[in-house]
Amino acid sequence: MNIEIRYHSKTGHMQKMAEAVSSVLGVEAKTLDKPLSNDVDVLLLGSAVYAAGIDGKVKDFIASLDPAQVKNVICFSSCAILESSYAQVKKLLETRGIHVDTREFHCRGQFTMLHRGHPNDTDIANLKAFVQELHLN
Repeated sequence: MNIEIRYHSKTGHMQKMAEAVSSVLGVEAKTLDKPLSNDVDVLLLGSAVYAAGIDGKVKDFIASLDPAQVKNVICFSSCAILESSYAQVKKLLETRGIHVDTREFHCRGQFTMLHRGHPNDTDIANLKAFVQELHLN
């Protein structure tokens, strides 16, 4: 099974989360500026919400994906106010004809004083458990 991890991080939170996913799967987590070079059975996509929307870099990455190349996307995210970025990412991916798994991981992210310290050690442990329960490796 070919698995890829891509993420976008402005604050370092999503990088921390992507590295946790990487540690479970043994697959290198890469930023969105690294295009997919092979067909992918599962793409784990990390994104966050900034000012109530996903970043333009995430939108551009999704727009660049070849639907014939990506079989399934599993989302992981953090944000301070919204429940998750899942709905926004899912809509963009499905518009491109790319399947989005119903399983997703989300935790709170820090924004100024709100949810200070998140994602924390418990959030990362929960993310690792989520990835293990996917049974991808």
